[in-house]
Amino acid sequence: MRGLGLGAATAVVIGLMIGQAVFLVASDMSREVGSVWKVLAAWIVGGVIVLFGALCYAELGAAIPQAGGDYIYLGRAIGPLWGFLFGWTTSMIMVPGSAAVIAAGLFRFVGFLAPSVNTPIFVWNLHIPFHSQPYTFTFAAGQPLAVGVVGFATALNYLGVRTVGRFQVFLTALKAAIIIAIVILGVTAAGSSAKGPTTGTAFIPSSAHGAIATFLTTLVPVMAAFNGFQSLGKVGGELLNPEQNLPRAAILGTSLVIALYVVINWVYFHILNFSQVVQSQHVASDAVARLLGNRGAEYFTVAMIVSAFGSLHAGFLVGPRVPYAMARDGNFFGFAKRIQPRFRTPGNAVVFQGCVTSALVLTGTYQELYSYEIFAIWVFMGLTAVAVIRLRSTEPQLPRPFRVWGYPWTTIVFGVAAFAISINLWLVRPIRSSVGLAIVLLGVPFFYRWRKRSSVAFGLSHDIRG
Repeated sequence: MRGLGLGAATAVVIGLMIGQAVFLVASDMSREVGSVWKVLAAWIVGGVIVLFGALCYAELGAAIPQAGGDYIYLGRAIGPLWGFLFGWTTSMIMVPGSAAVIAAGLFRFVGFLAPSVNTPIFVWNLHIPFHSQPYTFTFAAGQPLAVGVVGFATALNYLGVRTVGRFQVFLTALKAAIIIAIVILGVTAAGSSAKGPTTGTAFIPSSAHGAIATFLTTLVPVMAAFNGFQSLGKVGGELLNPEQNLPRAAILGTSLVIALYVVINWVYFHILNFSQVVQSQHVASDAVARLLGNRGAEYFTVAMIVSAFGSLHAGFLVGPRVPYAMARDGNFFGFAKRIQPRFRTPGNAVVFQGCVTSALVLTGTYQELYSYEIFAIWVFMGLTAVAVIRLRSTEPQLPRPFRVWGYPWTTIVFGVAAFAISINLWLVRPIRSSVGLAIVLLGVPFFYRWRKRSSVAFGLSHDIRG
C-alpha cells in the first residue's frame, strides 16, 4: 500500500541520515586537513557524493520495491553470491559495527560530563610491516562501560521490550532539534559579533599521504555522519507517485541535511578557535559551553546521550532480523533462526549481535570503529552503482518509475568515489580494513557450503515427493 507523500518521505530521509557523528567528528576532520575551509569543503563534496548515491538507490528502490534493499539489488544485477555477501557483511560488520560506533560515541559524550571515562588503562604500540608509524591500541576506562550499555540494549531486545514508535520519532526530532538549536545559537552569536569562522592554525603533524589520500580520509567521518541515506530505496514501494516523490525526497532531504551539517560546522569554528576544535573530543558540547555555560552544555549533552541510546536500542530492534532471516532461509548459521519461546524474539540473533558489538567496542576507538564500518559499507555502495549500470543493460524493459538524473555520469562518480574511499581506507588504516576484508571474503566458502546444503535438501524433498 502506497501512503507516503513528499513531506513524509523527506522526513524519512532526514531521520535516516541525522546521527551523532556530526556532533563529534569535526575534530577528526580538522586534524586530517588542517584548515577550516577544507573541512567545510569536505562536507559539501561528501554531500554531493551522497546525493548522487541517493539517486541510484531511488532508481533501484522504485524499480524493485521489495524488502531487502542491496541484498535484492546485488543478487539480481550481479549474482546471488554478491547479494549473499551483502547480507553476510551486514550481519558480521555493518549492523554490529554501527552499534559499536554509537556506543563508543555515546561515551565520548559521557566524557564531557565525566572526563575520567577517557582515561587510558593501557596503550600498546604494534609495529606493522611497510608502515613507518606503529598502530596504537588504546584501552580506555569507558570501553567496559560502553559494553555494559550494549549488554543492556541486548537484554531489552532479548526480553522483547520494544521502544514505542512514537518515542523513536521523538528521538529523531531530538537530534534535529539539537542541531537546529546549536545553529540558531551560533548564528545569533555571529550576528552580535563581527568575526567569522576562526582560521587560526594548530600544530598538526604533516600527513604521510598525498593530498588526494588525505582528502579521501577526511571524507570517511563525513560518510559516517551521512550514513543512512542508502535506506531510502527500501521505502520506494510505499510512496505516493514515486516517480516524482522519490527523487524529490532524496534531493530535498539530502540537501537539507547537507545544509544543516555545513552550517553547524561553521558554527563550531565560529565559537571555538581551530586549535580548540582539533583538540576537542566532544566539539558540540564544547561549543554550547561557550554559548550557554557548562550547565547549559550539560543539558545538551544529556539530550545527545539519550538520543544515542535510543539509536542503539533501535539498531538492536532491527539489526538481528537480518541474520535471523538469512538463517531461516539457510544462508546463515542455524542458531540465529531460533525464536526465544517465552519472549518470541530472535533471541540468539540478538545475543550474537550483542557479542560482536561488544568485541568491537573493546578493541577500537570511536574513529577506528567508524572507519572499519565505512570501509565495508562503501565497498558495497560501489557495487550498488555497478548494479544500476548492469540492470540498465541486462533488463532495459524493467519498469523504472524514476531514472537517475545525469546517468551515467552521476552513477559513475558515485561508484568511483565509493571504491576510492574504501581502497584509500585500506591503504591508510590497513589493520581494521584488512580484518573487514577478510570477514567479507570469509563469506564466500560459507555461501557455497550453504547453497550446496540447500540443493541437497531440495533434492531429497523432491525424491520423497516423487
